[in-house]
Amino acid sequence: MMLLTVTVCAYLLGSVSFGLLISRALNLGDLRRIGSGNIGATNVLRTGNKGAAAATLILDGAKGAAAVIGARALLGDTAAMLAGLAAFLGHLYPVWLGFRGGKGVATFLGVLLALAFPAGLAACATWLLTAVLLRYSSLAALVAAASAPLWLLVFGPAHSVWLGLVLAGFVYWRHRSNIARLLKRQEPKIGAK
Repeated sequence: MMLLTVTVCAYLLGSVSFGLLISRALNLGDLRRIGSGNIGATNVLRTGNKGAAAATLILDGAKGAAAVIGARALLGDTAAMLAGLAAFLGHLYPVWLGFRGGKGVATFLGVLLALAFPAGLAACATWLLTAVLLRYSSLAALVAAASAPLWLLVFGPAHSVWLGLVLAGFVYWRHRSNIARLLKRQEPKIGAK
């Protein structure tokens, strides 16, 4: 019963849309009607407010990390992995927004950082390197997601690789329109209007 409670609480935490809350608080408009319509940091950046985008990135990552850390403190590693998955799914499919959420990259990285810090750091570095070299946020997310199970195998507890695979699968699913645009060379680069 405690495991179920922790999982539900992690999902509800993940369901909090910091991008929407921050953009509303700063009168930046409804993110669902701006740019890609996504509720994450990349779309907040399209409002022109870098501080709001950074805050969204940090808070979306923090909710994934908080779910993992809290569950681990209460019930151990298995609960931490389930809570990380639940928080991530909460971001993708938030109950408050009719189950239409973001693409989950920041929450994904927050979960990894809390689950196995060196693996999470390696995934963040993979995202950053890809973004700097190729200038595509979506491609950087896809490369970081694909590398995450490998980083967990190398740096994290081996039993967490399954979680890395599941999370990466969802990241790819949520980025299917970006993948189509990348293949057609129509995906906007970072900083493009």
